[in-house]
Amino acid sequence: MTADQVTVARVGAEAAESVLEVVREAFGARPVLDPPADASAETVESVRVRLAHHGGLLASLDGRPVGALVLDPVGDTVFLRRFGVVPGAQGRGVARDLVTTALRSARQQGAADVAVVAREELPETVRFWEAQGFEVVANHSPYVELRRSLAVGDVGQDVPDAEAMRALGAEVARRLRAGDLVLLVGDLGAGKTTFTQGLGEGLGVRGPVTSPTFVIARVHPSEVGGVPLVHVDAYRLGGLEELDDLDLDASLDEAVTVVEWGEGIAEGLAESRLEVRIGRGDAADDESRTVSVTSVGPRWDADPW
Repeated sequence: MTADQVTVARVGAEAAESVLEVVREAFGARPVLDPPADASAETVESVRVRLAHHGGLLASLDGRPVGALVLDPVGDTVFLRRFGVVPGAQGRGVARDLVTTALRSARQQGAADVAVVAREELPETVRFWEAQGFEVVANHSPYVELRRSLAVGDVGQDVPDAEAMRALGAEVARRLRAGDLVLLVGDLGAGKTTFTQGLGEGLGVRGPVTSPTFVIARVHPSEVGGVPLVHVDAYRLGGLEELDDLDLDASLDEAVTVVEWGEGIAEGLAESRLEVRIGRGDAADDESRTVSVTSVGPRWDADPW
């Protein structure tokens, strides 16, 4: 959920009418294409059949359906079909939340990757998916296929408590340098800020490191002559443009930048990144976490995680 009260729910055939309403409004606002978008031929019945097979996601803003997609597993790949956000809700984090939830759902299903098919006549749409970590893998005019791997990094371990989480953050810090980007992914209370505290200790920056929710971003200068830490909370940001507009006291090229709630919004800040995923235990009082680290981009080609 974001500051605009966006909720994303997994839905089935019962939500066919709501999903179709969103798809028609979203695709109807796009430029006229030749041939027309396949979504224009959808009916309540066809959407119901799609949702009955594998389900979909429906995003609501203050209780009103504003975004949707249909999940379509093909082998080890989950395709995101009929992805759309109504014009009045764009720029408010709806697309980001849909992508984040879809990635989580596909990962839970054991998929190897997630794919989308975009139109080459809509370069802004292609750029949007690239900003979400998708890469173009095929171009069959007028269609462009993009995929994002869900492979788990080499580091994947059980973390029993907060002290161990801080220790892991400090361990990760030892391999970071100026210009590195770290995205933290996990539910509310998963331990993202705790991990960042350890990372700050490992970098030797001035503390305390606390959640920057209400200030959006904090810069922690080094106390040992090293690189500063830029700690960003993207929870209330609607897009990469807002992230770029932050008036920071340190250049991202000269700092280690950690972004909480950054999946689907902050990937475009740098060519390479580390994605740290923190999973919670099933019980409410379970302090243990499962943490995996995935390296993405050429920065890590010679020094893979």
